Amino acid sequence: MNKVVQPVVHILDDDEEVRDVLTALVQAAGHVVVSYSRPSLFLEKLDHATPGALILDVRLPEMSGLELQRHLNRIGSILPVILITNHADIPMVVEAMREGAFDFLEKPVRQQDLLDRVSTALKKDANNRESIRRHADIRARFLTLSAREKEVLQLVVEGRANKVIALDLGLSERTVEVHRGNIMDKMSAQSLAHLVRMHMIIQSSVGAN
Repeated sequence: MNKVVQPVVHILDDDEEVRDVLTALVQAAGHVVVSYSRPSLFLEKLDHATPGALILDVRLPEMSGLELQRHLNRIGSILPVILITNHADIPMVVEAMREGAFDFLEKPVRQQDLLDRVSTALKKDANNRESIRRHADIRARFLTLSAREKEVLQLVVEGRANKVIALDLGLSERTVEVHRGNIMDKMSAQSLAHLVRMHMIIQSSVGAN
């Protein structure tokens, strides 16, 4: 049985008072919290395998919140980022949102707004990780197919009938039926539509590499 990993809410703010207040608030809501005063400390402790979210002040020593957001994108982090900003920082936040930040709040931050954003961000992170896991499972199943089965699969999802596939590949129709059965079993496909959806996922993951 797989051990359930508790999500971690990371808080990155160089203002100790703000950091302590945010930490106490999020902990009181029942979340595990780790706080940092500098981006380098956060990056040093960051574990991509641990679910969670990041509450990020826009203005920081070493690098801005936007620069950190870009760096997180480069290293493949999927943590949802909630930016905290002053009104003057709004153009920077807009740019960060384009870079994939999850949301932002203006200072002074309303407590319930922050807790609502954290809750939604953690749900988004859980959904993203489940989607990645499912895609990896589908890819692993696909790799168990033989070269011939992959050829048959491609023609099946193109909508070709068994008779046409048999002619295209120089096989008997019965052999194509056997291959189709093996493909459905190995891919754990519940229907042809399910098989087509999984094939689309495989193709999109190949295109992204």
